[in-house]
Amino acid sequence: MKTIGLIGGMSWESSAEYYRIINEMTRTKLGGLHSAKSIMISVDFAEIEALQDHGRWQEAAHLMVAAAQGIEQAGADFVVICTNTMHKLADEIQANIHIPILHIADATAQRVKATGLRKIGLLGTRYTMEQDFYKGRLINKYGLEVITPDGPDREIIHRVIYNELCLGIVKPESRERYLQIMEKLVQAGAEGIILGCTEIELLVRETDSPVPLFPTAKIHAIAAVEYALAE
Repeated sequence: MKTIGLIGGMSWESSAEYYRIINEMTRTKLGGLHSAKSIMISVDFAEIEALQDHGRWQEAAHLMVAAAQGIEQAGADFVVICTNTMHKLADEIQANIHIPILHIADATAQRVKATGLRKIGLLGTRYTMEQDFYKGRLINKYGLEVITPDGPDREIIHRVIYNELCLGIVKPESRERYLQIMEKLVQAGAEGIILGCTEIELLVRETDSPVPLFPTAKIHAIAAVEYALAE
């Protein structure tokens, strides 16, 4: 069993889900009292969010690289960044460590491709929905067609993530608004929807949608276990 290195805290609510899913899946696969070998370094999300908001990505990269290096030095065999947005810095982090990063967009795209879907909706922070580091990977590496909500709806998605979900607040009215936005994506031709922020899974259930949902935290955590247990 390989040791999983987790960069957590972005937010800790979703990091807790990663830890739960990884250990439940390990027990399911191995049985008995088995649990995952893992190392987590958890950052202070208030620091990260402030750097994101001011576009100070290079400073954020320094924090992420330090976390990844700490995980490597502690003996992890690979790194899992427990958030979608900070995969914006995945290439720079990878360049500064000697163990692989298990990329969340790769794990998600592979799951989408396995279902035979091609046109996919994407929800996430405004960075994930609007910048190329995530959408571009889905499009250029996997040949998916990606659609996102319009500008006002993107702002709603982003605001709920940072002002509610990252604080552990789950509001029924926010769930309803998300479902309305998801329905617009379906009407625009989305055959499935990627929940491209790990906190969205705290709000939206897979049974809430008329099309398949792809919960990235769950997909990423399962992929980590499969990688850790692979020969």
